[in-house]
Amino acid sequence: MAPSVWTSAKHLRRFIRSFCPAKRPLSRGGCSANTEPPGGGRVFSGIQPTGVPHLGNYLGALENWVGLQDRYPSVLYSIVDLHSITQPQDPAQLKSNVLDMAASLLACGIDPERAILFQQSQMKSKLKNEGSVGLYTYPVLQAADILLYRSTHVPVGEDQVQHLELAQDLARIFNNRYGDLFPEPTALLSSTRKVKSLRDPANKMSKSDPQAMATISLTDSPDDIALKLRRAVTDFTSEVSFDPEARPGVSNLVTIHAAVAAISPEEAVSRARGMDTGAYKSLVAEAVVLRLAPIREEIRRLRGDRAHLEAVLARGARRARELAAPVLREVRQRVGFC
Repeated sequence: MAPSVWTSAKHLRRFIRSFCPAKRPLSRGGCSANTEPPGGGRVFSGIQPTGVPHLGNYLGALENWVGLQDRYPSVLYSIVDLHSITQPQDPAQLKSNVLDMAASLLACGIDPERAILFQQSQMKSKLKNEGSVGLYTYPVLQAADILLYRSTHVPVGEDQVQHLELAQDLARIFNNRYGDLFPEPTALLSSTRKVKSLRDPANKMSKSDPQAMATISLTDSPDDIALKLRRAVTDFTSEVSFDPEARPGVSNLVTIHAAVAAISPEEAVSRARGMDTGAYKSLVAEAVVLRLAPIREEIRRLRGDRAHLEAVLARGARRARELAAPVLREVRQRVGFC
């Protein structure tokens, strides 16, 4: 097959369906009672080890991850380092990035007593084929991880919905052929709007942005945060308003302000009444600094305790294997491998 087939979730779903036709209609209903994990639900999500996350990662995903620990009895969060090897990686830097991500997740509020936090490559069953990058094409590996833990809910962004639909298709196809085993996972979409680049509000905030002023890291100093927001792109209208289509730059500031202050965009605009955009940038900077200060300090502390980070990930990997091993055994038995 052409490489594009494997990089497109949509085409991949069609490809899988052509080889695995269902025995009964593929409905969009949820999982049945006998396939749902004990306890009423299981959340799974993963994040690539790109080092310390940025503000967009935190507001768009990680803050939601923290809240899910209180809403679901079983939660797994994976640092998906196998995804990252589709691009050349320096081994020492990759390891450092994994630990930085672990420190960041813990600092943001992921509690290893309430959630299973683990490093994807520590799952022994996947290490056997580590040399074959083709096996780790993003949508396929993501679907495999979701199903391996019989996950019922997956927090995703809108751009990841098709990848989740692939996991749903695979669950239905397997269940139709071999009997109910996998729940059909449900998407949990974050209510927070995407945080845009401070230098180009047409694009989302990204660590790979070549412009240093475009992205706020969770470890940025108060001065750095203030400088980046002061230089954020707006427009020639001084009044603060929220209109993402007509005024994307100013609206991005409002989105950030509303998210870090836990208020609505309308309330954020109300608090900016009488300010020009220059003064408003200072107000947003103060709110961001206040929100990130404890996270920044906790990341700094955890970075200095490598042994603790490694122990948390090792314990998480053991707990994840305990969940995955019986599922994998059951799959092998049902398809006739043992």
